[in-house]
Amino acid sequence: MTHSRVAIHELLDRHGLAPSRALGQNFVADPNTVRRIARLADVGAGDSVVEIGAGLGSLTLALAETGASVTAVEVDRHVLPVLRDQVEPLGVTVVEGDALGLDWTRVLQGSDDWVLVANLPYNVATPLVLDLLDDVPAIRRMLVMVQLEAGQRLAASVGDDQYGIPSVKVAYWASARLVGKVPASVFVPRPKVESVLVAIERRDHPAVDTDPERMFALVRAGFGQRRKMLRRSLSGLVDPDAFERAGIRPEARAEELSVEDWGRLASA
Repeated sequence: MTHSRVAIHELLDRHGLAPSRALGQNFVADPNTVRRIARLADVGAGDSVVEIGAGLGSLTLALAETGASVTAVEVDRHVLPVLRDQVEPLGVTVVEGDALGLDWTRVLQGSDDWVLVANLPYNVATPLVLDLLDDVPAIRRMLVMVQLEAGQRLAASVGDDQYGIPSVKVAYWASARLVGKVPASVFVPRPKVESVLVAIERRDHPAVDTDPERMFALVRAGFGQRRKMLRRSLSGLVDPDAFERAGIRPEARAEELSVEDWGRLASA
């Protein structure tokens, strides 16, 4: 059984807790919402699921209901005893730690095929997703709830207003799409922003065969001066002849280049 709004408030009151603004805590207080997320994650018996920012266990309980093997990560030492009490009897493994600094090899030992399902704190969502794509290949799929603008950036394609560095990084490693919205009314406390669900599926191989450090140095330089033409923003990094070899117009701007375009330019 997952947590209702009444249950969330009762747990907070009973244990003398309050959502931490510093940690970006907004607890989901709607059973239908967490079950919908678990359903969209398409997980069940035999799947290994890791949740980041488990909080009081609302989503954790819904994931456990599917029969999946669930590992829940939580950094707040005040919330941890409550989380353990709620989910460990169901076989959930609770890990204390900051997801940005965890030893993921240790946490994810036992399987090389994990699904991340999480309501991510808005202040760390984008760097966390990108770090996991870079460094934790055992996480093969993600379904993350993030702030609307962050979700749009993660899933954006060339031509979208939100297309930028995170979009290129995600496209290098994975495919991403927005799969739903989550109303502010289902959270305690109610956030002042809209939330969306982003589904991310890792590619078997990166989208382009090039040196990623070289490529993302160009991506950062290009988007760092996104209003300038590439021949100016990438001056000193790319020889003028390289644009022609890569089939890229030097008059183009960063937001006009797909991940494949950036890969050709880096290789050239």
